[in-house]
Amino acid sequence: MAPRFYHDPYQTTLTTTVVAVEEHRVVLADTLFYPNGGGQPGDTGTLTWAGSSQEVVDTRYSADRHHIEHHLAEPLALAVGDEVQLELDWARRHRHMRMHTCLHLLCHLIKDPVTGGNVGAQQSRAEFDLTEAVDKLELEARLNALIANGAEVTSEWLPESILDEQPDLVRTMSVQPPRGKGAIRMVRVEGLDYQPCGGTHVANISEIGEVRIPSIKSKGKQNKRINVELVD
Repeated sequence: MAPRFYHDPYQTTLTTTVVAVEEHRVVLADTLFYPNGGGQPGDTGTLTWAGSSQEVVDTRYSADRHHIEHHLAEPLALAVGDEVQLELDWARRHRHMRMHTCLHLLCHLIKDPVTGGNVGAQQSRAEFDLTEAVDKLELEARLNALIANGAEVTSEWLPESILDEQPDLVRTMSVQPPRGKGAIRMVRVEGLDYQPCGGTHVANISEIGEVRIPSIKSKGKQNKRINVELVD
């Protein structure tokens, strides 16, 4: 079963139970917190139990990637089976959703290979092995025009073999989608972009809102870093 943040990335609260706890790391029976990965930071928020609460400062996969661990500000005296409530820092997550979806739009506008990327609440970036120069103001205008027009964002799970059959689906040169679970999550921005992605996204690109491109920086002979910010 896919994690809850894939079923409904807009869910902000959840009641669940403790499965494992080690010092400041807690594994829960279920979670709506996204774990760090694919260039997107792990979620933060609040864990509440028996009238007490503590900040979740990060969310990450365990070393074997079998579990999602919630990293707390301090070690806790929790026990397996304890009931807890999770509350997501929604403002931060929503900015990540808007930013991550925006980077997919850059992949539509720039057809050259992607060499890297990172999602942030304040600024995100995508790097491309450009074959020709890109005008910053023109790119910004085209990006905002796409967002204003809107397009639905959906996802689906396909057999891993799709990546062997259609290797061009993978746009990123530096990172390959994780394999070994039998299925790959594909994200589609209707009519614009379709590629493997494990991040969280908005339901429609119009939700991104106005963006700006503060800079395009050279990171090699052809490699260029395009920085993007949300206006609001």
